[in-house]
Amino acid sequence: MEDKSKVIFGNRIDRNTIQKGIRSQKKFLRKFGDDRNKEYHLSAVPVPSLSDMGVENLVLASTPYVFPKNAIVIGNIRMGFGHYRISMALASCAKALGYIPYWFDLASFDATGSKMIRAQNDLYSTGSKISQKSKLFNSVVWEPMNSEGFRKITYNSVDQKNAELLVPLFHDFPKDIPFIATHVWPSQGAVHAGLTHVVNAIPDNWPMGLHLSEGAIHTVQTPFAYLGYKMLNGMASKPLLGMREKDLYEVGHYVDDELVSHLEEDCTLRIKRLHEGEPLRFLLTVGGAGAGEKQFLEMMKHLLPYVKAKKAALFLNFGDHLDMDEYLRKNLPDFQKTPIRFFNEFTKLQAFVSTMNETRIEGIYLIYNENIFEAVYSTNLLMRKCDVLITKPSELAYYPIPKIFMRHIGGHEVYGAIHSEEFGDGTFECPDSASMNKMIDRFITDPELVEHLNKTIIKRKNEGLYNGGYEVVKLAVNSRN
Repeated sequence: MEDKSKVIFGNRIDRNTIQKGIRSQKKFLRKFGDDRNKEYHLSAVPVPSLSDMGVENLVLASTPYVFPKNAIVIGNIRMGFGHYRISMALASCAKALGYIPYWFDLASFDATGSKMIRAQNDLYSTGSKISQKSKLFNSVVWEPMNSEGFRKITYNSVDQKNAELLVPLFHDFPKDIPFIATHVWPSQGAVHAGLTHVVNAIPDNWPMGLHLSEGAIHTVQTPFAYLGYKMLNGMASKPLLGMREKDLYEVGHYVDDELVSHLEEDCTLRIKRLHEGEPLRFLLTVGGAGAGEKQFLEMMKHLLPYVKAKKAALFLNFGDHLDMDEYLRKNLPDFQKTPIRFFNEFTKLQAFVSTMNETRIEGIYLIYNENIFEAVYSTNLLMRKCDVLITKPSELAYYPIPKIFMRHIGGHEVYGAIHSEEFGDGTFECPDSASMNKMIDRFITDPELVEHLNKTIIKRKNEGLYNGGYEVVKLAVNSRN
């Protein structure tokens, strides 16, 4: 196996960093065991909540799996909701282009590499929550790590050494199977395993060495990210050799086929509701780490009078974090009096969503699903029927719905809001409760603003901005030809 931790895109890594990677790998081997000589086999089971996409989930089995010729693998991990959501977008686009998408969550197996991923994800989730409660931790540790620490090419070197532990899980894959990764670790694992048709779909707008996976095709969603990765800008104290043209593509936003193909219809209906004076439908999403309780509490306090006055309707997706519901009920007694709840009722939610175009919507609607697929995809269902999405500027910053941006959680998210503001489908980032509430007021009292955002979304769709999912699939299928 080629040691990819020593030279990255022609840039030699210093000896101390290489030794750090070796020590890191040995630490995980001591903690979780050494299965590098084990052969893992797979089988496929349907994902009921993603049945429209034909998604097959890969699980461990006793005998090898034979993939059909039109198979495409979506390699991912559960880290928050973002990488799952992007995986769903690419699976949706793959299905629309005639392929069978296979869901391959490397963190879901009982293997050394999977345990390594879960351990690092637990650390990240904990840090995310602490950053929202401690200004000192956020400013001294969390922000610098997410904006500059992960940015360094040396960070990638250590990750490349650890990714060698993922190889046994790839035993059943044909070397030329199209493989799309929505996190860098599945991409690195696939390359180390010898797969030749690997696309590394980079999620963020802030270029970071963390996301490099030499040997794969890298895709980005924006011009800003393209230039940053092309030059490996800021990833070392001195200028680096950049990425080759064949290794990097700007493709546009990763968006599900059902959202792109119905975009004009959905935007037109939003404008129609504005003209008819219906309550503005706000969709608020709790991130996969469950952070940001105080932000949600202040927004709820501000929005409840608008709901009572029938100027706004609220949809709040807790994802799989029911503790957020408990927190809001404890701190806001009025919150629990009137909401309609869809708790572990995904089929019932689907039926309700199917009626929303023909119904005047009032009140508060709460959504919770223990099943991770249902928790993530509930937001996708509701995006088409709601008027405004309130979110932190993470993966949802690239979706075709008018957006109000909450304060980021991690410095790498900052440029998601900047991109959305510049391309005209979202606001600038609102850093505190006062600015958030002021923006909410403006959206409710200024329908021309919301109409303008919808018209801009239609314009950007015609320019191909939201076609990134299709382009990623095409690159995976046609790469190396």
